[in-house]
Amino acid sequence: MNRVPVTKKGAELLKAELNELKTVTRPQIVEAIATAREHGDLKENAEYHAAREQQSFAEGRIQQLESVLSTAQIIDVESLGITDRVVFGATVELEDLDTEETVTYQIVGDVEADIKQNKIAVSSPIARAMIGKEEGEVATVHAPAGDREYEIIGITYK
Repeated sequence: MNRVPVTKKGAELLKAELNELKTVTRPQIVEAIATAREHGDLKENAEYHAAREQQSFAEGRIQQLESVLSTAQIIDVESLGITDRVVFGATVELEDLDTEETVTYQIVGDVEADIKQNKIAVSSPIARAMIGKEEGEVATVHAPAGDREYEIIGITYK
């Protein structure tokens, strides 16, 4: 069985989401289904069908979270004692050598990745290019649109 890497903070967020689904969302959906059943004919009851769809989604997400958490390899970056290279969980500040724009990414597990929060998956091309590099080194990312080069400006472990 593959153990999925997850940051300590990411595991806490997944556990919190799972708890929310089980203790708040699930009871609300059960109540919504019961209320919709009271309205009569289930074949033409849109509220009932919507509640059942929500239930299906919530139960699927619960199963997914339980599966991920049961196989997760939780990695506490701060306890690794690494201070000079890019590793899983590190937050890296990069400068695009072509455009001179800077961007900051945290390297996280696939299940935690969220580009809107600047969290990139360890399996992504940019993360793979950065792993093992030190501050001041250049990471070359092989992308479909062509190679891009990024200088590593700073590395933090939080």
